[in-house]
Amino acid sequence: MAAGVVDFVVSFVVLLGLMLYYGITPGWQILAIPFLVLLALLTALAVSMWFSALNVQYRDVQYAIPFIIQAWMYASPVAYSAGLIPTGIWRIIYGLNPLAGVIQGFRWALLGAAPPDELMAISVAIVLLLLVSGLFYFRRMEKTFADVV
Repeated sequence: MAAGVVDFVVSFVVLLGLMLYYGITPGWQILAIPFLVLLALLTALAVSMWFSALNVQYRDVQYAIPFIIQAWMYASPVAYSAGLIPTGIWRIIYGLNPLAGVIQGFRWALLGAAPPDELMAISVAIVLLLLVSGLFYFRRMEKTFADVV
């Protein structure tokens, strides 16, 4: 995760430089950036605990991970706005993607987009659920790691 944080910091400095060049000044919302970074890191930690424990038990998981990550990127509002998702049940289902709220939060904090809505609350709940369940699953499977490997 440390390499990802270093990459993020370098990219963030470049982004701030581009924002200054184009005259985009973030407001007080930029104070939410540490919370959003923490939420993204917790998401990565939770998913990696699940996949690492599954990879020990089922060797084919390592081949599925690149496809899952690519599908997850397209399911996250990186290239499109989360505002395109209609309100109601579809928005709640879309919020099950823990990065949907994080990305919406970054757009709000840096670019002044619409403030986070129910997507952020759903994302936080899903990240906490993934993290706690990942901790329990990893801890339970950890006893058999040496036997399987």
